[in-house]
Amino acid sequence: MSQEGVSRRIGYLIKQADQAFRRSCEERLRELGLSMSQYAVLRALADAPGAPAAELARRTFVTRQSLRDVLSGLTAAGLASVAARPTTGRALPITLTEAGQTLLDQADTIVLDVEERMITGLPPSDVHKLASLLTACTRNLT
Repeated sequence: MSQEGVSRRIGYLIKQADQAFRRSCEERLRELGLSMSQYAVLRALADAPGAPAAELARRTFVTRQSLRDVLSGLTAAGLASVAARPTTGRALPITLTEAGQTLLDQADTIVLDVEERMITGLPPSDVHKLASLLTACTRNLT
């Protein structure tokens, strides 16, 4: 494929890589009883403890309604906790429970393993370059 042909399909290639990554993660996370969406919310809660739902939705690339559905499952399972009242403003802070952190630790191991498989055979300099290029692509569109 010519350079021009590749540049016209870069979005498709990114989507293809994303789908392969998600599918591989989903297969393995299923062992823990987690979906990729649930994992993403647990990861976001660990990265931004006490964040309101709007912030979590932004971090996980889902609508607030989708986040609400995932959160209700996580709270019912005792993996996340929603404060009874806001600490500031109107938003209710959401945090990981101890059980949520334990499950997230197990899930992180799985996701990191899938990431390692994804970059198998790539020299470290190419992995660094790929990360830089993807970051630049994202920045160009935001």
